[in-house]
Amino acid sequence: MFPVTRVTRARLAILVFAVSALFLCVTPTSRSAAEALPPRLDDRTFWSLVSEFSEPNGFFRSDNLVSNETFFQHVIPTLKAQITPVSAYVGVGPDQNFTYIAALKPRIAFIVDIRRQNMMLHLMYKAIIEQSPTRAEFLSRLFSRPVPSGVSTTSSPDVLLAAFHTEEPDAVAYERNLADIYHVLVHDHGFTLSRADLGAIAYVFNAFYRDGSDVRYSFGRGSGWQSFPSYRELMVERDLEGVQRGYLASEDLYGTLRDLERRNLIVPIVGDFGGPKALRSVARFLDIHHATVSIFYTSNVEQYLFRDQAWQHFYENVAAMPLDSHSTFIRAYFYNTAGRPIRVPPQDPNGGLSPPTPGYLTPGPRSETLLNPISLLLAAYSEGHINSYSDVVELSR
Repeated sequence: MFPVTRVTRARLAILVFAVSALFLCVTPTSRSAAEALPPRLDDRTFWSLVSEFSEPNGFFRSDNLVSNETFFQHVIPTLKAQITPVSAYVGVGPDQNFTYIAALKPRIAFIVDIRRQNMMLHLMYKAIIEQSPTRAEFLSRLFSRPVPSGVSTTSSPDVLLAAFHTEEPDAVAYERNLADIYHVLVHDHGFTLSRADLGAIAYVFNAFYRDGSDVRYSFGRGSGWQSFPSYRELMVERDLEGVQRGYLASEDLYGTLRDLERRNLIVPIVGDFGGPKALRSVARFLDIHHATVSIFYTSNVEQYLFRDQAWQHFYENVAAMPLDSHSTFIRAYFYNTAGRPIRVPPQDPNGGLSPPTPGYLTPGPRSETLLNPISLLLAAYSEGHINSYSDVVELSR
C-alpha cells in the first residue's frame, strides 16, 4: 500500500490546493445562481435519460434488495455541515440512497447500478412512493399489509416498523398493489417496460411481500444471509449523535424524497462504474445544465473494480464529471469484526433500537462509512499513487 508520508501529504495538499483554487474562483453562491437544472423532468425526458444513458445488464452475485451497511447514516452530519447546497447526487444500490437524498436535498439524483434489476427496484419504489402521501401508506403498499392501528404521521420509525412487523401479509392487497405499480409506470408515466422488466419488478416486490420488514440484502439465498441487517433494523438506525436520519425518520424527510420522485428527479440507470457510457452520459447532462457532482456514493464497488483494470476507467469517468472543491465520495469499507469494538445500537425492551453504545460486538459483516474529497483522490490517481483499494481507503477519513 502506498505510504502516506509527510512529504506525500504535502505534495497531495499542494495538488488539492491547486485544484481547489480553480474551482473556488466560482463562489458557492454564484454556482447556485448559475444552475440551469430543470425543476422537474417530464415523463418523456425522464425515460429518455433512463434508456439512452443505460448500458447492457450486468451481473452481481446477490439481489441487494436492501443495504448491508448498517452505519451509512454516520457521515450525514459532516456532509450537511460541509456541503451546502448540494447540486447533483450520484449513487449505487438500493434505498440507502434515499436516506442520503432526503437528508442532503440534491437538485437531481442519478442511481447507477450494473444490474437492471436495481433499476426495476427503484421504479417499483417510485410508483409506490408517488401513490403514498405518508410513511404509513408507503409501508402498507411496500409490504402489502394493512396500516396498523395506533400509528400516525408523528410516529417514530421505531413505532412504525414495530407495528408493521406484527401485521400479516394480504395476498389480495399484494395483487392489487402490484397491478397499481404496473399501471403507474406503464399507463400513467408511459414508460416502456419489457416482460422481463415487469417480471423483475414482481420478483423484488414479492420479496417485500413475503418477508415484510424482515427483508434483507438478498432474497431466497438460505439462512446464511440472515447475518445481514433487515429493512426494519436499517430504518431505525441512528447517526453517531443518536439522531435518526433515515428517509422514514419523519414525514418531512419522506416528503422531500416523495417530492423528488414526483418531479422525476431521481433517475435510475444501468451502468458499470468502469463502463464507457453511463457515467459519461451523466457527466455530459450535468455539464450542459451547469451542475456539479456534489456527492458520489460508491458503497464498496471500487473494491470489485480493483480485481481488474476497471478501476482506472472508473476514475477517468469521474475525472470527466463536473466537480468542485466540495465534491465528495461516500464509500463503505467492510471488515471482519473479530476482536474489534464497534458502535452498535442494542435492542431496547420496546422493540426499537437505542442510541449507539461503544464497544458492543455483533457477528456478521460490518462496515465503516468513509468520506473522501474527490479532488484528493483524482490528484493521487494522476500522480500514480493509486494502485489498490487499500490506497483508496487510506485517502479516506
